[in-house]
Amino acid sequence: MDVPGLRSGVARFREQIEAALRELEEAGLLRRPFRIDGPQGPEIRLDGRQVLCFCSNNYLGLADHPDLLAAAEESEGYGAGASRLITGTMTAHEEAERALADFVSVPAAALFANGYAANVGTIQALVRQGDAVFSDALNHASLIDGCRLSRASIHVYRHRDTEHLESLLRAHRSRAERALIVTDSLFSMDGVTAPLRELARLAQSYDTGLLVDEAHALGVFGREGSGLSAAAEIIPDVLIGTLGKAFGGAGAFVAATEDTVSLVRNRARSYVYSTAPPPSAARAALAALSLVRRASEARTTLLRHSSTLRTGLRDLGYEVPPGDSQILPVMIGDNDRTMRLSAGLLEQGVFVQGIRPPTVSRGTARLRLTPMATHRQEHIDRVIDAFASLARDN
Repeated sequence: MDVPGLRSGVARFREQIEAALRELEEAGLLRRPFRIDGPQGPEIRLDGRQVLCFCSNNYLGLADHPDLLAAAEESEGYGAGASRLITGTMTAHEEAERALADFVSVPAAALFANGYAANVGTIQALVRQGDAVFSDALNHASLIDGCRLSRASIHVYRHRDTEHLESLLRAHRSRAERALIVTDSLFSMDGVTAPLRELARLAQSYDTGLLVDEAHALGVFGREGSGLSAAAEIIPDVLIGTLGKAFGGAGAFVAATEDTVSLVRNRARSYVYSTAPPPSAARAALAALSLVRRASEARTTLLRHSSTLRTGLRDLGYEVPPGDSQILPVMIGDNDRTMRLSAGLLEQGVFVQGIRPPTVSRGTARLRLTPMATHRQEHIDRVIDAFASLARDN
């Protein structure tokens, strides 16, 4: 049956969508994914072309490791069939949770489908209206969204500024029943670390919980790769770890006391109302954990590559902020210039994705370099040579 009003409504909606896309394109913010054929690694086949990959979070190069593939293939099956609180809890999940909790030296852990779900669900589960969260200004979007979803009062402190945080705690902590300081341990777009020991001191002084997202530090820093909290000799009240970065797999976990994890299991909407992660992913996480614990040489290589790149790019005149991590932002500022440089690198066989708003603040677009432990020195040299060529042309 022809319904003119319905047809015109659909057309109007489509026009609005097209207009929104045009706005993104005119602002230099429209993104389109590249296709990778074959496994992730230091060299990838991108849209049919072999290139060096320097923008992956596969820090230790484990994404295509045969041990992970074998563990996934030998698991109890592919799908979990239901949420964890119905029939979705399988032996693989519980074994992985026990091993991961032991890895970060806390009593318990709960697996989530990914880091975004873990952060959004956990914060929403632990604080609510009438409580307060104190969040670093450059926290990951998933942490920000978790704070918003919780309906707690949100107080944003200047990036890594513990004096500003303390002033907010003095002003607002007493008004809240429960409070939580929320931070990344290693900030994913800037490559700098949080002042974790000072944050832990403030959390103790103001009777406030401390949640640390170790997404980009886990596997790279700390004893056997157990993260920056371990390196700082603190145990946060809640630790979030992801399995899709240095661990080379998929999923995430929340680690804390038995009571805290139990509350998360019962209140985190992204846990309660989601199908459990595949048991194959849990088995792969166990295999990855064994490799990560023994990867001290790979960690050394990764950070050596990072240091070489940081020095080489600065010598060429590029703005690379101070840092000691595997994440190197090359600050450009302008969106279009950032993407032109990214395209210029790709023409020379080096894939470094441009990062633009809203992932970073307006006017701070950048190229985000992330080497892998499995890159060779010749790869590092090729990247520096490619940047040198662009510097000469610009």
